[in-house]
Amino acid sequence: MLEKYVVTGKKSTRDGFGAGLYEVGKQYPDAVALCADLVGSLKMKAFIDAFPERFFQMGISEANMMGVAAGLATGGKIPFTGTFANFSTGRVYDQIRQSIAYSHKNVKVCASHAGLTLGEDGATHQILEDTGMMRMLPGFTVINPCDYNQTKAATIAIAAHEGPVYLRFGRPGWPVFMPEDEPFEIGKGILMQEGADVTVFATGHMVWQAMEATKQLAAEGVSVELINLHTIKPLDEEMILGSVRKTGAVVTAEEHQVNGGLGDAIAQLLARQLPTPMEMVAVDDKFGESGKPIQLLDKYGLGVGDVVSAVQRVLSRQAVSS
Repeated sequence: MLEKYVVTGKKSTRDGFGAGLYEVGKQYPDAVALCADLVGSLKMKAFIDAFPERFFQMGISEANMMGVAAGLATGGKIPFTGTFANFSTGRVYDQIRQSIAYSHKNVKVCASHAGLTLGEDGATHQILEDTGMMRMLPGFTVINPCDYNQTKAATIAIAAHEGPVYLRFGRPGWPVFMPEDEPFEIGKGILMQEGADVTVFATGHMVWQAMEATKQLAAEGVSVELINLHTIKPLDEEMILGSVRKTGAVVTAEEHQVNGGLGDAIAQLLARQLPTPMEMVAVDDKFGESGKPIQLLDKYGLGVGDVVSAVQRVLSRQAVSS
């Protein structure tokens, strides 16, 4: 099945957001965009050029931006806020909690430059806690797409979704491998490869890393079931449990702290319903640093080889437990 996912180039997921936001503007007259002085970084120019009266430049005032977005949602608009992931969550968590989540406002919090792959800007901007922060907020949907095409599709999909959404994406050029016509359904995983020995659940940039690891493991005779979980909340519990019942071993892969993210969410589900040997590929309780994206992924244990090693560990544990 992986043969379906052919690399067609390299584009950043933030470019996918920009392209999707423009399509949202065309399809939804009530959609508006707000930005905290980072129009170029968020790739919002196409929307602004086409719909200047529906764009609000808030300046370096992220907390105010969230309050204004909540007000616009109260008035029937569909606000998309845009800034770096660190400023979209950590800097404004109180405003999001009180003005958006508590009132269940229809605001789309769109966050670029997430994770280690932000690269050279270093630890202060490489937020690795945001998924956990946002999935703890009652009623929030949390989405982390894997490439340009999926980010564009996700941006369009969240416009039709009623309720607050956190959309997480990144800075670097990244392989584009999801088909343009791949359906995007909030809360539904994508089975990318059927397998029998172990299930790998990956999200965001780590879907590519997991794909490459799956190919390596196939050459070693390991049959990996690979699932792209672009939606971290709500989880596709039916797909997760169905796959794990078949394989009996789990690896999760995410560009986030090991605490609070996709791995934690799946571990909670399995602990309640289907205890299973499990390994997590994630950042192990550390801050990042300045560097090239791929070098940072390798250094912090998120390389292709790290996914392979996690699969080998969990299969060893499974063999002992059986």
